[in-house]
This record gives sequence, C-alpha cells and structure tokens, in this order.
Amino acid sequence: MPTDNSPDSVVKHWQECSDVYDFLEQIRLRPGMWLPGGSLQHLQSILTGYRVALAVHSAHEPFAFWPEEDFINWLHEHYGTSSSLTWAAEIERHTPADSTPVDEFFRLLDHFRRDITRKPASHGTWDRLPSIEYMSNTFVTLFWRRRLLAEAVLGLENRGFRVVHLEAHAWATERDMHQAVAAALQFPDYYGHNLDALNDCLGDVACFGSHEETAEGIGLVLSLTDYDRFAAASPRAAQIVLDIIADQARRAAVVQRRFFALVHSNDPGIRFEPVGAMPVMWNSREWADSSRR
Repeated sequence: MPTDNSPDSVVKHWQECSDVYDFLEQIRLRPGMWLPGGSLQHLQSILTGYRVALAVHSAHEPFAFWPEEDFINWLHEHYGTSSSLTWAAEIERHTPADSTPVDEFFRLLDHFRRDITRKPASHGTWDRLPSIEYMSNTFVTLFWRRRLLAEAVLGLENRGFRVVHLEAHAWATERDMHQAVAAALQFPDYYGHNLDALNDCLGDVACFGSHEETAEGIGLVLSLTDYDRFAAASPRAAQIVLDIIADQARRAAVVQRRFFALVHSNDPGIRFEPVGAMPVMWNSREWADSSRR
C-alpha cells in the first residue's frame, strides 16, 4: 500500500489512476491543489463525484466512501461512537489540535486499509444496491437496444424488484396512456385520467405502495417500451410523464423507497428536456452516441 515515503507515491495525471486509492494518493501528494483551504467536505464532494462516475460508466470498483459504507462504519468503530454525521464531519470533529483534518484523514485511511486487508471482502455498494446505476445521476434511463433493457430488467427482477411493463406503442393519445398506466398500477376508480391525477396517484404508489421493502433495497421499476412512438404522438404529455416519474422518484427516495423508470426508444437520437431537475440519460452501455449506431 503506498504511503508518503513509498516509491509508488509519484505524481501522475488523474486519468492514469487505477482505482480510488490511487486517486487519493494523488490528492495526498498535492493536497493544496485538490483541496482549497484543506476542507474535508470538499474531498467528500470529489469522492461523491467519483462514485457517480463509476455508476454511470458501469465500472465495478470497490468503493468504501459512499454514505453508510465501509469507511464510515469503520470510523464509528474506531472512535467508539455512533452518529449520523458524514465521515468528513466526524474526522473534522475528532482532529487533534496538533494535526489538520486532511492529515488526519490520510492517517486514518492508512489504518483503515490495513484493517480491511485482514478481513474477508464484503459485497460492494453496486452489488448490494443494484438500483444505484439508475438512481445516482437520473431517475429516468434510456435504452435503445431491447436486449440491454431486458438484461437490466432481469437483473432487477432477480434481486426482487417489482417491474411494471408498459407498452407505449399502443398509446396513440394521452388518454390511452392514462388508461394503460391506471390499469397496470391499479389506480383507484376515482383516477381522473389527467396529468395532475397521474402525479397524485403515481406518488402514492411510489412512496406508499404495497411493494415489499427489504434490506436489499427492493423497490418499484417502470419499464416503458417504444416510448418514442408516444413522444411523437403526444410530445408534451410524454415529457411531462417523465417529469412526474422523476419528481416522484425523488420523493420516494426521501422516505427510503426506490422508484425509477427504464425507457426504451427505437430512435437512438431521441432527446428529452431535464426531468425533476435531473437529466434523462442513456444507460451506461449506450451512453456514447457512437454506441447507438
């Protein structure tokens, strides 16, 4: 394991780093460049971005610095405390007068890495929370190849997610969409078949529905196929439906429920405006335009 004095501690471009610990070593070598003012909160933000990038690009790399992940659990055990503070706040609170938060972080990091090498490897966040790829940077993920959508759906169903399938090619009008969604999600008889009513009823299903929650993070997924056809027939409604899904997904996350949508399009160049203040992004295997040609 590299330390300040090891021959492996050499300055290099961040793109040459092999994993998060290699990246952190570059920050250790030049903390003033990476962390203005020596703020651990800034370091935590950097690592959050690192984790999101792993999810977006389907990089299955062990990552211990996500909230409630291995590092914060180890830190609570190390300090003999239990709190809801982030690891950055915990370290800043416990930094002795003769040290700095950044120096203390790297001292603790070395200690943590020595400890985890003595313990059996645990499942990473990606494996324990298979939904993270579809929630970390967007709640609405686009698919072009049906095979990839089918693989994603199968993986989620195998982990216990309830997947509701909706075939948008049959939606020639907005009313067709309302009827299909109401039937699939068992909306109450008083459902108003308009976008405001959709927002209300979908929110009830996403946040307080009957799908079982377990330690595995099980939740509800909408799988919409041929959505480009509905977007062509009712462009305004198609955009608003995705916006409603994203808004309710965010609300569901607040009450610790998982809800998101996987949306198939036959048009590899389809674009939507941001929904729920978040982008509508292609899945990680079709993220680049060239992968959909």
